[in-house]
Parts: sequence; structure tokens; C-alpha cells
Amino acid sequence: MTVGDMLLATVPMARTLNLEFLETTSERAVVRMPDQADYHNHVGGPHAGAMFTLAESASGAIVIAAFGDQLSRAVPLAVKAEIGYKKLAMGVVTATATLGRPVAEVVTELDAGKRPEFPVAIEIQRADGAVTGEMTVVWTLRPNA
Repeated sequence: MTVGDMLLATVPMARTLNLEFLETTSERAVVRMPDQADYHNHVGGPHAGAMFTLAESASGAIVIAAFGDQLSRAVPLAVKAEIGYKKLAMGVVTATATLGRPVAEVVTELDAGKRPEFPVAIEIQRADGAVTGEMTVVWTLRPNA
């Protein structure tokens, strides 16, 4: 099962928005949301909440890809998120997530009994390549009790 398949199976909101997981590695995750009238805002583009979910889903995909081998001993949790809407988004939008700290550094903190935090940066783009939004999600790996 791919990371995208796993997220679609376990995160109902990702299925609801028909998200497509195009790439999921520990270096990058790319997730696309099709243009869907049911999720438009008052100006005909994707609703801000749908774009937030798209970006957060891309951040979750990279976290699972990077730290999936740690799931037996820690639970990934989003700690906080900040999003900025830069331009009008219309049509299909794609979110690209990148990890803000080296995987080995985060695992070393987990090995030391700490609860590491790490940022994931996400860009949301229209089909023409224009960046319509930027988001940062801070994640943690909470050690199992």
C-alpha cells in the first residue's frame, strides 16, 4: 500500500475532496485536488478550507513517507499550522510539501526520549504554476506510552 493509498483509506476528508497523491517521498510530497464545484467559494475557486485540507494532507504524506518506520513507537501529530492565501486559486490546485529538518536529526531526538518537532513547508499552485498559497505545518512525533 502506498502512502497515498493509506491516507485515502484512513483519512475520510482526503477521500471527500478526491485528493490525488502524485508523489510521496521523504523529500517531497505532491497532492492534487481536482476542480469540483461542490467545494468552490463565492468567487468560483476552491474554498479556503479545501485548500487548507489539501496542503495539510500533503504535509501528512511527507511525514508518513519520512517517518513511517517510526510508527511502532511514535504517533505523528500536527501541532500548529499557518496558511497565507497569495493569489486567487482557480481550477485544479496542487500542493507540494517539503520537510524542514533532516529525518536523521528528528529520529535522533526521538531516540533520546524527546518529542521532536519539525516544520513542513507547503506551496499551493494553480495549473499555470502561480503560487496561490503557502502553508507551514509544525508536526511532532509523540512517543508511545
